[in-house]
Amino acid sequence: MLAFTPTTVNETSNRSIDRFVQVLSTNLIRKEEPVAQISIQDGIIKVTELEIQDPKAAAVLAEYPEVRWAEITRRALKIGLGYLKGGGKE
Repeated sequence: MLAFTPTTVNETSNRSIDRFVQVLSTNLIRKEEPVAQISIQDGIIKVTELEIQDPKAAAVLAEYPEVRWAEITRRALKIGLGYLKGGGKE
């Protein structure tokens, strides 16, 4: 049996992403500067309490299933730090 939906799948998806970005932006806007605790042990970077206020990046991440968010964020951080390689000497 076919069911009729008044919106297209893309509209529903876009609304979900917009809502995610809105909630994320609302939760991340603070008056004080957020501080992450970062440690490096045996070549492993550990980050706790990291907050990134970037609605565009959040929208990109929201396009993927939530179970992959940690993997995607880890890869993005690894790529970004690799790009900065050697910049600490400036």
